[in-house]
Amino acid sequence: MIVGGCLCNGIRFEYHGTIREISMCHCSMCRKAQGSAYVAVSPIDATKFVITRGQELLREYRAVPHKARVFCATCGSPIYSQRDDLPDVKRLRLGTVESAFTCSDAYHVHVSSKAPWETIGDGLPKYAAARS
Repeated sequence: MIVGGCLCNGIRFEYHGTIREISMCHCSMCRKAQGSAYVAVSPIDATKFVITRGQELLREYRAVPHKARVFCATCGSPIYSQRDDLPDVKRLRLGTVESAFTCSDAYHVHVSSKAPWETIGDGLPKYAAARS
């Protein structure tokens, strides 16, 4: 089981599955939503994800009509995003995960729009746009 939560600890969650993929997205929307050089996310099975505390603190923002970015109303920590056309998949923000896990499928996407001051030197695969 993987556990995590937001910065203020008002929201707690459990994921009863495995992190199989880590996508580090460098697009301008993800950079702005995270306030960082990129966002590290993993697609997870929504049926195995449980909010154990703080359901009432969840808020969503839609920068685009088909995708909700879900965050804590108190501290602003991003928790996950979810597309309307993929209701069984959440994209968990891995910065909120507290459990140790391993994953061999990690990569960078949208590096063509990365922050101009950022250097990617970790040796992971890089894709100019989304990974196909």
